Amino acid sequence: MKRNFNGKIAVGLSGGVDSSVAAWLLKQQGYDLLGLYMINWRETTGTLSGACPWEDDVIFAQLVARKLEIPFDVVDLSEAYSKRVVDYMFEEYSKGRTPNPDVLCNREIKFDMFAQAAFARGAEYVATGHYCRKKTVLINGVETHRLLAGIDSDKDQSYFLCQLSQQQLSTAMFPVGNMMKSEVRRIAEENELAPARRKDSQGICFVGKVDLPIFLQQKLEAKEGIIVEIPANFNDYMAQKRYSGKHEELQSLAASYRYNPSDGTVTGKHSGAHFFTIGQRKGLNVGGKAEPLFVIGIDAKNNVVYVGQGNAHPGLYHSALFVSENDIHYVRPDLAMRVGDQIRMDVRVRYRQSLQGATLYRYPEGLYILFDQPQRSITPGQFAVWYDGKELIGSGVIAAQTCS
Repeated sequence: MKRNFNGKIAVGLSGGVDSSVAAWLLKQQGYDLLGLYMINWRETTGTLSGACPWEDDVIFAQLVARKLEIPFDVVDLSEAYSKRVVDYMFEEYSKGRTPNPDVLCNREIKFDMFAQAAFARGAEYVATGHYCRKKTVLINGVETHRLLAGIDSDKDQSYFLCQLSQQQLSTAMFPVGNMMKSEVRRIAEENELAPARRKDSQGICFVGKVDLPIFLQQKLEAKEGIIVEIPANFNDYMAQKRYSGKHEELQSLAASYRYNPSDGTVTGKHSGAHFFTIGQRKGLNVGGKAEPLFVIGIDAKNNVVYVGQGNAHPGLYHSALFVSENDIHYVRPDLAMRVGDQIRMDVRVRYRQSLQGATLYRYPEGLYILFDQPQRSITPGQFAVWYDGKELIGSGVIAAQTCS
């Protein structure tokens, strides 16, 4: 990154090593910096011990600001975070879908309300410790911001920024995106930055590790229901389905499997279908099976959880997914598909998943993504993200379609 303006940069200091080194790098380049810490969550219900409560994080952030001799301030966004992120989580889980709060936090909080707070304090840009890159180019005379994967493929966080707009990217900086994690750690240790040996944060963005059922029970009632095991041969017919160019075939391939209790055997009980997610293994508390059980279906309305034995159960796999018209988002609007278009892209349906070859088909009702190989645990509510090489082009919420 080269120094190219004389304004102020607000660095989102989280108390972790990545944002600390991002601030150090900018300081070395002579930028005028302001360290800002976000308080986004104050509750402790459902959080596990050692989850890095904000009180500890803010101390580390203060130590970094003091070391770098930059001003420091705290922004309390907990009310907005609760309304925009946590309430959305509860709503999605109540419907049997699995949301991604980290993606929502970046779109709604870090690069929206937090950025506004930074601008109000005189900043022109906001820098974070995300492992991703931004490249600004002129396309047909229009300044366009490209969001690229981080150099360190094991730490690339571009997936979490998949809902950002061109406006949000225009004022964003990612100083560590061109670095390996090992180099970031080395810089932190050599310069005696306080978080140098802190472990990376895990769990829900700004909430930390949680016991999900207990966390969700703040608003979602526990309700006993049945666990139904579906035999593997029930889904075998799906393996025979192929796409030959017909719209209805894509619809069928992208549809969630629909089960009824009579399709299998009641094998246990649970305390609420909305506490589970597709592909989940832990928490079922059903033993005595030849292979581990995995969640393959959730019926939140009737409070039934459907499971199948083993990693190879056909109910865990889909060849396609669907994103409805209103849920399609383009980081690069100039590359938006038109109805009737089809294009090859690399796609991932969860963070850290390796990119998968796929073909995207644009129809009036939305976008269908057909994978070269069946994908495990495609989960409604999560984000499908598509790339052209290293560049993130767009994303969308995976819909829960059903078919007979």
